[in-house]
Formats: sequence, C-alpha cells, structure tokens
Amino acid sequence: MKRIALLVLVVGLLFACGSQRVVTRLDTDTVTDLSGNWNDTDARLVAEEMIADCLSRPWLIDYVEAKGKKPVVTVGTIRNKSSEHIDTETFTTDFERELLNSGKVKFVASKIQRDDVREERYDQQEFASDETVKRFREETGADFLLLGAIKSIIDQIEGEKVKFYQTDLELIDIENNEKAWIGTKKIKKGISQGEWKR
Repeated sequence: MKRIALLVLVVGLLFACGSQRVVTRLDTDTVTDLSGNWNDTDARLVAEEMIADCLSRPWLIDYVEAKGKKPVVTVGTIRNKSSEHIDTETFTTDFERELLNSGKVKFVASKIQRDDVREERYDQQEFASDETVKRFREETGADFLLLGAIKSIIDQIEGEKVKFYQTDLELIDIENNEKAWIGTKKIKKGISQGEWKR
C-alpha cells in the first residue's frame, strides 16, 4: 500500500513539474497569431491603414478649403458582425488615436464619453466655485461621424481553415448625411492543423 501511494506521489510530481506555465513578456508591436482569430495586431494595422487612407482623400482638402478650418470628427459605433468575439471598444480607441494624432482633424469625445462629461458639468454647477465652473452649451459639435463594422467568413475542410475578415468604415457628414469617405480593409489568414475539433 505504501509503495502504491509513493508511486502515485512520484507520478504526480512528474506531471506537475512538466506542466509548469512560463510567461514571456512581448513587445506590444510584436505580431502574434496563435489561434488565427482576430487579434491586437489586426486591430492596430487596420486602424493605421484605414485612417491614413481616410485622411489622404479629397473630402479633407475640400472641407478645409470651403470652411477654412479643420473638420471636427467623432467615432460612433463599430459593429462586430463577425463569427467571433471582438472587443470593438478597443478597436474604436485605435481609430480615435489615429485620427487625433494625425493633427489633420479636431476630435470630440464619443457619445458615451460626452454623457460622462455632461454629468461632471452638472455636478460643477452645484459644487464648483464661480471661477472654475464650466458653462453649459459650450461643447464643440462634430462635423463628421465615423461608423463601421467588422465581418468574417470562415471556410474549412479537414485540417485546413481560411479566415477572412473585412472591416468597412464610412465617414458621414452629420449636417446633411452625405458620405464623405468609404473604406474597406481585408485580412485573410490560412491555418493548418492536423485535425479540427468541431
């Protein structure tokens, strides 16, 4: 009986030693594609490329020439219509960062953020000093709204799988609903594996 208990203990220790987890820190710009699913690299590259395309199109020059100032932009809803979970809030932040850091447009807070700021402004009316209180009706209104969606198609047979992602964005003039720009970015990934678990 003691021998069996000792044998079980030794086997357990061997398995425990062999399955220790190792964590390695990676540079955030490192391309990692473990599963073939949508990931942070995809989100970053799509945001960089699509916003660069958006800001290089005629709508921007036309607006500046007609109005004599930079357009004010905000990002609306980016819908996830793909077959997997994608954190669209992080993706939206990537678009906001690229727009703001370009220096070519002014940028205002999103709808949810504006609600938080308005709540703060209401609180200030009650509690802030007259010298520091922020006034109502001084918000900058956006000229353009960026909307979009991520879609995916999966094709697979036996040990082969192809994942196709398409991100579509539209920049809409808020005053007249005219579309100023439409952009599309496609990503295709081939994945090989011995046998897929369905």
